[in-house]
Amino acid sequence: MTGLFPTSGENSGGGLDFITWEQAWCSEVLETPVRPQVTSMAAPRLPPPDPQFVLRGAQSAVHALHFCEGAQGQGRPLLLSGQGRDLKLCVWDLAEGRNAVVDSVLLESVGFCRASVLAGGLQRWMLAVPGRGGDEVQILEMPSKTSVCSLKPEAQARLGMPMCLQLWQADTSPRPLLLAGYEDGSVALWDVSSRKVCSRVACHTEPVMGLDFDSQEARGVSGSAEKALAVWSLDEQQALQVRGTHVLTNPGIADVKIRPDRRILATAGWDHRVRVFHWRTMKPLAVLAFHSATVHCVAFAADGLLATGSGDQRISVWSLYPRT
Repeated sequence: MTGLFPTSGENSGGGLDFITWEQAWCSEVLETPVRPQVTSMAAPRLPPPDPQFVLRGAQSAVHALHFCEGAQGQGRPLLLSGQGRDLKLCVWDLAEGRNAVVDSVLLESVGFCRASVLAGGLQRWMLAVPGRGGDEVQILEMPSKTSVCSLKPEAQARLGMPMCLQLWQADTSPRPLLLAGYEDGSVALWDVSSRKVCSRVACHTEPVMGLDFDSQEARGVSGSAEKALAVWSLDEQQALQVRGTHVLTNPGIADVKIRPDRRILATAGWDHRVRVFHWRTMKPLAVLAFHSATVHCVAFAADGLLATGSGDQRISVWSLYPRT
């Protein structure tokens, strides 16, 4: 198994650290998992699982996670690390035990917003990062670091800062699109090529902290400081519409991710818990109570593994509801 894990940032305003690792490397950072408290909400009750791995390589809170597969990894382990104070995103080569910085990108702002990666051709990929001025998103082509464009809302929109980003492409078009969650609680769809907002919808009354989108079903989900998830859709005219909300046990969602097979989704909670839902019905399936601090991020691998990162400086890796 090869995956890219962003690890911790220096603080919550600047952490964009992505680590790629292989299973052989895990022997240096694995601890013996402690059986977590898992409350299964499905019937019949199943024995609570243990995480498959627990990684303790981080020296501070883990704020971002991303599995690197296909063109992004180029067949070798990569690390993207961002420091809040020096405004640099560094590219590390970790192949064969190396730990050299092979490239870096100078960022133009610091904040809570995570970067987003979109795999392109065999030798290139696209990166979305916060831009200058607080309300901009900068799109770069990597590894050349060529600026593709900057996406800046109209002044009268008053969206505030971008808080979360997701680059994606529709199956029917090569044009890259960007979903951005903003400080005002809205989600906007950008056409990167035309640099225009296609649609925007108010999903929350608090800043959107995390979102994910199912392009096959044209349906997305987002979370905020509120006690609810918002479920929204994108129609053929590229109009976003809120379809409903799902009330949570406790307020505060830092991240949300849909598994690639579109069967389940996971949320990262301020209450130290990871909650798992059935994606189609939003039925609660399980609560993972392993971490001892805020869970900042969640990520699914292509094979279905779930990784969770927390303020307790640990990354736990889970196999839940195996794909059939």
